[in-house]
Amino acid sequence: MIEDKMEEQFGVMVCGHGSRDEDAVSEFQAVAHGIKERLPQYETDWGFLEFATPVIRNGLDALREKGIRKVLAVPGMLFAAGHAKNDIPSVLNAYQMQNPGVSISYGRELGIDLKLIRAAGDRVETALQKAGDRIPREKTLLVVVGRGASDPDANSNVSKVTRMLWEGLGLGWAETAYSGVTFPLVEPGLEHATRLGYERIIVFPYFLFTGVLVKRIFHYTDKVAAKHPEIEFVKAPYLNDHPLVLDTFAERVEEIRNGENNMNCQLCKYREQSLGFENEVGLRQESHHHHVEGIGTGNSSVTVDIKKAASSVSVGNADSHEHAHELNHDHGHNHGHDHHHHPYPHADHPLGPNTLEENPGKSGPE
Repeated sequence: MIEDKMEEQFGVMVCGHGSRDEDAVSEFQAVAHGIKERLPQYETDWGFLEFATPVIRNGLDALREKGIRKVLAVPGMLFAAGHAKNDIPSVLNAYQMQNPGVSISYGRELGIDLKLIRAAGDRVETALQKAGDRIPREKTLLVVVGRGASDPDANSNVSKVTRMLWEGLGLGWAETAYSGVTFPLVEPGLEHATRLGYERIIVFPYFLFTGVLVKRIFHYTDKVAAKHPEIEFVKAPYLNDHPLVLDTFAERVEEIRNGENNMNCQLCKYREQSLGFENEVGLRQESHHHHVEGIGTGNSSVTVDIKKAASSVSVGNADSHEHAHELNHDHGHNHGHDHHHHPYPHADHPLGPNTLEENPGKSGPE
């Protein structure tokens, strides 16, 4: 009975990125419900950084109104790039400062996890079974498409997922591409794949949810497939609410409670000099999503210039740059720099973000 009362003091906050795509928002909420079902001992709520509602602070308010004073917050994201490392902690820090009676402990991203590799393998297997066995695996090439970030640590994780799926499934070859920000993008990545001599190409978006970016991936898949009728292109479903995804989220929450929460900082560009990103060590930890926080899905009036968005990453406007003690991931950022959008160093790469020419100049963010 005493243990039950202790459990009641804790609440879970699932922090999402947000999307203008209503299906993406619905899928995120379904995953949040799945997490809640796996952790019935905790009150659970959720919120988004931008575009969709509720925003993160609304979810925290809901927990506080239920008497929760100790919050276990997890990023609803696959990898730790700017959103998980800066934006979400900034929002959580600001809330904690404004509500001194609330303690927020921040968990790590899903990351590289064997359960997620198995879930991804299930999605690719589903696509293979649907396509049939006319073409053997050794003549099949897998293209794993990640979101793409201005953080090389996050981007390199997608390549590791690619290799583990390639080797685990026994496919002929595998390549990695990205939907934005970094390189190679989907279209040049697929064009490269067509020149490797394989009869079938499976395109797998390593994404949690649908949205503008997943639709962009499949758009370019169709575009390249139309130019290469001699190759069979197969679209694999993204992760979504796969049971193993939900299990991994629940595990991340329990890691916080058990004191096992360790975000990988060894390759963090904000902490150590990373090749090509040396001048980003010590950048102020801030969120840049305040201008689109809670703006709502389907708002077609909100657009961003592709080249501007692709070549910069904002580090926003919060009062505190360091994680609070409970957030457990202090980069030790300094104050010695201006507040500005930091440029992505390879924005002009010929296979990179500034080559997005569909609807030149405009693209709705996911």
